[in-house]
Amino acid sequence: QVHLVESGGGLVQPGGSLRLSCVASGLSLRYYGIGWFRQAPGKEREGVSYISSRDGRIVYGDSVKGRFTIARDSAKNTVYLQMNSLKPEDTAVYYCAAVFHGDEGRLTTKFEADVYHYWGQGTQVTVPT
Repeated sequence: QVHLVESGGGLVQPGGSLRLSCVASGLSLRYYGIGWFRQAPGKEREGVSYISSRDGRIVYGDSVKGRFTIARDSAKNTVYLQMNSLKPEDTAVYYCAAVFHGDEGRLTTKFEADVYHYWGQGTQVTVPT
């Protein structure tokens, strides 16, 4: 059975940092790309970052470029999202999702949620104003 478990969320002041973790079980990240998404109350889900299983290619959403960094530790079957210079508009529930490498070619923006096979339950990140 496949599980993706996010952790590392919390309350942080503007300008602060958090590191989110996405631990996968029941699948190997050698064969799955990982996307990070977020959803704030009353807003649509937004793609944050993506790392390919094929070539390690990385993509960031425009709103987080230069502030967030995605990284994969294959030995730990874990993907991290380092978030720096956090802003109140980063407040959201953050989800990681896995896409089988055979389907990664279907991703154009890399953030087509319906292409991803597995999703975690999410972790809350709150940056107060």
